[in-house]
Amino acid sequence: MRDPAAAIQTGEHAGREAASNRAFGFWIYIMSDLVLFSVLFATFAVVGGNYAGGPRGKDIFDLPYLFGETMFLLVSSTVFGLATLAAQAGRKRAVLWRLVIAFLLGLGFIAMEIGEFRGMILAGYKPERSAFLSAFFTLVGTHGVHVLLGLVWMAVMMGQVSVRGLTVPVRSRLARLGMFWHFLDIVWIGIFSTVYLMGVA
Repeated sequence: MRDPAAAIQTGEHAGREAASNRAFGFWIYIMSDLVLFSVLFATFAVVGGNYAGGPRGKDIFDLPYLFGETMFLLVSSTVFGLATLAAQAGRKRAVLWRLVIAFLLGLGFIAMEIGEFRGMILAGYKPERSAFLSAFFTLVGTHGVHVLLGLVWMAVMMGQVSVRGLTVPVRSRLARLGMFWHFLDIVWIGIFSTVYLMGVA
């Protein structure tokens, strides 16, 4: 007769091994996303100075507004990190509350970005106006779509934590979401520095 304790240990080991394999696969995905954003950054660097008589960055960028937008994402990433620590400690309630806060901050970021895009388009600064605007909307918009997908994933994880608890698979998914969310944070810092700050210099 098989020892139940041994069976549990074997199951836990298999679960950890599967989680490790998925984490490795997700790192490969992150690297592919890094290539995508590298291409978009390179494209912006090449064509970002072609204004075709249209507005320049310093004509349309509102740095105080963008700083607020940036803080929403940075603080969201920090709170998600705290949720990860709570998950490692097995504190389900703390994880849920921190995920809710991180989600709302990320939603605030998206709302501000949509407001920024809407204001530009209403002012006539559409992507087809110049190569600069086309590259800008593509780069920033691609990042925004990633953030939106991250928010959907975060909402799903809140449901899983609430229903299933902090099981090994759930913690593994939270860890991968954390990798994705922090990656988007780093990409945004690159966008803020190279597109916005250099754009108003």
